[in-house]
Amino acid sequence: MKKTLVFIFVLFFFATAQAQDRRSGKPWLTRSEVIAQHGMVCSSQPLATQVGLTVLKKGGSAIDAAIATNAALGLMEPTGCGIGGDLFAIVWDAKTQKLYGLNASGRAPQTANIAYYKSKGFDRIPGRGPLAVTVPGCIDGWFELHQKFGVLPIGEVLQPVIDYAENGFPLSPIIGSDFGRSVDGFAKLFPNVKETYAPNGEHWDKGDVFRNPMLGKTLRLLIEKGRDEFYKGSIARTIDEFMQSQEGLLRYEDMAAHTSEWVEPLGTNYRGYDVWELPPNGQGIATLQMLNILEQCDMQSFGFGSLEHMHYFVEAKKLAFEDRARYYGDPRFVKIPVKELISKEYAKKRFTEIDPRRASTAPKPGDPPTSNDTVYLTTADRDGSMVSLIQSNFGGMGSGMVPPGLGFMLHNRGDSFSLDENHSNALMPGKRPMHTIIPAFITKDGKPFMSFGVMGGDFQPLGQVQIVLNIVDFGMNAQEAGDAPRINHTGSSSHRGGGPAGGGNVVLENGYSPEVIRQLLGMGHKIEYGFGHSFGGYQAIQYDAERNVYLGASESRKDGCAMGY
Repeated sequence: MKKTLVFIFVLFFFATAQAQDRRSGKPWLTRSEVIAQHGMVCSSQPLATQVGLTVLKKGGSAIDAAIATNAALGLMEPTGCGIGGDLFAIVWDAKTQKLYGLNASGRAPQTANIAYYKSKGFDRIPGRGPLAVTVPGCIDGWFELHQKFGVLPIGEVLQPVIDYAENGFPLSPIIGSDFGRSVDGFAKLFPNVKETYAPNGEHWDKGDVFRNPMLGKTLRLLIEKGRDEFYKGSIARTIDEFMQSQEGLLRYEDMAAHTSEWVEPLGTNYRGYDVWELPPNGQGIATLQMLNILEQCDMQSFGFGSLEHMHYFVEAKKLAFEDRARYYGDPRFVKIPVKELISKEYAKKRFTEIDPRRASTAPKPGDPPTSNDTVYLTTADRDGSMVSLIQSNFGGMGSGMVPPGLGFMLHNRGDSFSLDENHSNALMPGKRPMHTIIPAFITKDGKPFMSFGVMGGDFQPLGQVQIVLNIVDFGMNAQEAGDAPRINHTGSSSHRGGGPAGGGNVVLENGYSPEVIRQLLGMGHKIEYGFGHSFGGYQAIQYDAERNVYLGASESRKDGCAMGY
């Protein structure tokens, strides 16, 4: 009886919860899009957004603004990103009228191998501590992007962040709460965490003024001495000495050998819109696979929140993620049939595996013919260039490893590797792990339409697909598309290895019809209610070519905002 009453309450909550009444827009719309002519920045922290906008107003490019915003987020939202992590970006360059992709993810240390971890008794790489650390690629990514597309000197780009690091800033509500819990937890386990993030024993919360002068000093070193100071200079040597003291595997030689990679974005056409992702070692092609499968449905006639919309979405996700678990990895180490996986023919074949009346309980990967926390930001400038950038420390603040005096934590991206020798994402020396962080971009008729992303670990392809459906099929604007209630699905085969998790659970935000939920239950779907981090974080800039204006949207579930001028 108690479970029934709880379920009835949840159904009522789903049906009734929505934003306050507005004169126009969908019931869930929280605010208007921000519309501007000359430039736009959207991020998950208002002060970081302002930093990027300041750089644009000084004459900086979209890349300059993106680097500045990312640097500010590393200071202001260290629970999601920082210079100890990795970076991916898609850039629309107005001068060449072309998309460029950058993979700035780091590799496993040369001494890291499966036998070492198994000799220590691990059946998976520990998510915290020195053994989870791979080479951080963010800084090299900044300098690669700046060299190719930057306009202002790097000193002018980073100076506003240095000012905030030295003088302080008030923590925003959601970040402040997460930061307080993270610092309290990490400080009990690892050295230098308290020295860097709570030198006076602070317990952080919203409104508290945080300073990180050590990070400011590190940024000044980068301005003065350049990219190599991080990978071949004093910063690299400090990281090496610290990791040795903690019995970690990352060494100076691993840092010195690091390079980013310029890559060609991969796309698929979804009902006249070209959706672009970066190739593996990321999971971006899962978005393309899902869209190709869902293109077989008449989503527009189904309608948002309909039984068909929700059922086919979840089933397409299951199929794409089984392929993700089987095939995705670092293409330098494993052959990935990317062209075949994102082909329309393969999607048609996979679509026939969906039962329109029943949830699948044991999805399997296909056979194509051969031939936890992150920040996402987007910027646009007066010349028409746009940047889609995502950057992460992976699990919350990262590994817990804070090299002394540098002001940042190293990421724990090594936790993504599998210790199964036969898995496509198996750990090997110098290999890049399968990444969850994926920037996205949409063009139409060869011109920019929207730069967007949805952070949130495994959820990111699901979030991106929902944004595309909301705009293309359901006619929403950029802000409505982000505010709409989301669907998550947990329980697919893992990119770390292991067998299928059965049919998994459908996790819903409030706003879906109780009648549809009952029907989904009758089809065998397991339904849960969720909120917060499980539904990611979205930012977007849409370009209106007819009016020559930008329309910015920002995640209502987080602290951030869109700003333009």
